[in-house]
Amino acid sequence: MDYADKEEFLKEFGEDYGYPNGPKSIDQIRATEFKRLENGTVYLDHAGATLYSELQMEAIFRDFTTNVYGNPPNCKSLIHILDSQSDISLATCDIVRAAREQVLDYFNASMKDYKCIFTSGATAALKLVGEAFPWSHQSSYMYTMENHNSVLGIREYALSQGAAAFAIDVEEAVDNDGLSEGLVTSTKISLHPIQRRKGASFPERDPAGDAYNLFAFPSECNFSGSRFNLDLVNIMKKNPERILEISPFSKGRWMVLIDAAKGCVTQPPDLSKYPVDFVVMSFYKIFGYPTGLGALIMRNDAAKLLKNTYFSGGTVAASIADIDFVKRRQGVEELFEDGSASFLSIASIRHGFNLINSLTVPAICRHIASLGMYVRKVLLSLRHENGADVCTIYATYTSEVSYHDTGSMVSFNLKRPDGSWFGYREVEKLASLSGIQLRTGCFCNPGACAKYLGLSHSDLLSNIEAGHVCWDDNDIIHGKPTGAIRVSFGYMSTFEDAKKFIDFIRNSFVSFPNKSANGNLSRGGSSHFSPEGIRMVMQFVILLYLASDLFRISGMERWLSVSKYVIKFITVYPIKSCAGFSVERWPLCSTGLLHDREWLLKSQTGEILTQKKVPEMCLISTYIDLNQEILVVKSPRCRDELPINLKPDSYNGGIDEIDLYGQRYEVLGYADEVNLWFSKAIGRPCSLLQCFSPKFRVCLNKRGDTVMCRDLESRLNFTNEAQFLLVSEESVSDLNSKLSSKADTRKGIDGVTVKVNPMRFRPNLVVSGGEPYAEDRWRNLKIGGCNRCQMINFTHKDGQVQKSKEPLATLASYRRLKGKILFGILLRYDITELDTDSYLEVGQEVHVNPE
Repeated sequence: MDYADKEEFLKEFGEDYGYPNGPKSIDQIRATEFKRLENGTVYLDHAGATLYSELQMEAIFRDFTTNVYGNPPNCKSLIHILDSQSDISLATCDIVRAAREQVLDYFNASMKDYKCIFTSGATAALKLVGEAFPWSHQSSYMYTMENHNSVLGIREYALSQGAAAFAIDVEEAVDNDGLSEGLVTSTKISLHPIQRRKGASFPERDPAGDAYNLFAFPSECNFSGSRFNLDLVNIMKKNPERILEISPFSKGRWMVLIDAAKGCVTQPPDLSKYPVDFVVMSFYKIFGYPTGLGALIMRNDAAKLLKNTYFSGGTVAASIADIDFVKRRQGVEELFEDGSASFLSIASIRHGFNLINSLTVPAICRHIASLGMYVRKVLLSLRHENGADVCTIYATYTSEVSYHDTGSMVSFNLKRPDGSWFGYREVEKLASLSGIQLRTGCFCNPGACAKYLGLSHSDLLSNIEAGHVCWDDNDIIHGKPTGAIRVSFGYMSTFEDAKKFIDFIRNSFVSFPNKSANGNLSRGGSSHFSPEGIRMVMQFVILLYLASDLFRISGMERWLSVSKYVIKFITVYPIKSCAGFSVERWPLCSTGLLHDREWLLKSQTGEILTQKKVPEMCLISTYIDLNQEILVVKSPRCRDELPINLKPDSYNGGIDEIDLYGQRYEVLGYADEVNLWFSKAIGRPCSLLQCFSPKFRVCLNKRGDTVMCRDLESRLNFTNEAQFLLVSEESVSDLNSKLSSKADTRKGIDGVTVKVNPMRFRPNLVVSGGEPYAEDRWRNLKIGGCNRCQMINFTHKDGQVQKSKEPLATLASYRRLKGKILFGILLRYDITELDTDSYLEVGQEVHVNPE
């Protein structure tokens, strides 16, 4: 660590960072309560879920192992008189009531004016409001564009009842009016199109002046970190015409809902100043545990307007089973808390609040804000070697806003020197390799995402038509990002966390003078690869002739052996993601090596299984005896090996179809005893499938039409991208040199320096000869840089599968281009030159056509 950087940081933020007046310093908190982070993990997704303290969990464990808590049948009312005869239940009721009071205290809410209703989370609280709100065809549901999907979902209830729904943008101008001593904030809104649903039911309601309307906004946007002015509450409740002007939607009674799930961590709304009707929150956002528990804080007068249609054991006073009779309970909590309370989770929240109160919310806010402002300032200062900005940050702040009001997160995207975007998935994956946990995407906030990224309706619809959905890997479409990168801080975050993240961005995404020698690929976007190859994301068309007969037949005398390359190893992988077997000589066919990746395992839900999801698959060994026409599989989890007949009459599992990598395959299944063997081998139910002969396989062409594979250029079994993967011994040796010479000398799982065997990359061909990475410039059939996935980070020892960050972390430092970590090359056999009696053999010379 560069201590000068921390000294500079403390000069600016030392009064706020680290709890200087608290019971513990930030270093003491980390050392005593978050020992699990000592392994170097940097957790920067506190907006998603913050971390629980180890001391907090110890207190909960002591509480639960010392006291006995029972199901409290009637503790939802403040008064209980002999409702339960059990002292244990009565004691639990007291704990639940105390928890309600603690929640209301957190929001400075009077028990005279507010009630706390426990829910399964903020989303359940929002759903409750939407279901029970008194919608009519004269009602309006207004919400800010910057809202979570769970808030947007309320409009389904409004629209279905004939109400209008519309989004707004809130614009605030902060000016000194020259007369008053302070600043004057003027608030304006701009309306988006009004939504109404045809065919919606129109319940009879009172005239428009008595209709109930709902306005929803977040206290803090979970996309940008921008905080909304809570004066909106008083304006909408007392004088909606001030911002809605002469709009017909200003009529009726406006009620206000605040989504405080994110904002309440550092600035919970003060309900003594802002009479919000509904506030929703989740406890794990504040102190990490418990999950699955939230609350709806509701004004008593607002509660009288809501109607809960459903009744349950917790909400009913009496019911008769065979006639339409039910008497509901009268208390607010009793009316809306269905079923038994989650009393153990509720009992645990006091330990979280005790922790937060010991530090105080204002101190937490200042600590977190100092880290957010530091990261924001450094990211904005980053420049590529050509002077171009590296980072675009998404936020809306006025010039008068202090850094305390800028939120606890930074959302951004990164640019290359040429102005094109780095994909956010690339950033996320590389961050994971560096031990940094962050979040990417739209964060379930489509309005804010579209607003800050400048995505129009046509852009969004075009992205959907291109197949983009939430949580997929389509991070760049038509040259525009579809989401962003978000880092967010918690009360236990440190300067060291922020500094490691900044160093990661600098080292991985800021372009310095280009280093193209020694296997380095340019992160800035330029390289020795052709522009067409870059456009095709490293899927180059190059031709490799391996057998001397093919060399003579093709008349390729112009080809030169600039260096002597020799095949050292040939490996066949019959079952996708399972272990392969090495051979001295093996036949070729139209799909590559005969029987290579011809089988796969499928889960009961239809998911194709790979080592990335089921690491135990690497423990299944395979071997094919061509003379006996059998595939033999073994596993340390199965007592007997399993022979599988390759002859067609051995199939009795029926014919099926599957989709894989955008292509449709017809596959053959196997009998139950085969599937049971594999299920035992990997520890989960699965079935074995075999690819039909390629002439039966169907694919989707560029127009999306279904065609037979023989009509296309490439024929593949269950390989990811190409028929062969080739790696060079010299390139592997160079990688091992880099692994052993890293400054911090990463240690492997067995305590020794990591050393990678070529077979770690699951190649079909290993060649020897030439310089490291010379294969980057070879040309032949379908070939390209192989995009390495995390399967190479798995090792197995003593029957156990173990995972490390190497060698991907090292490869990412010098073999990354356009979002891909490249190692080895992909090959496709030239169908037009196929000899029906072709073999590959160890020791054959490889003749290459260098670029």
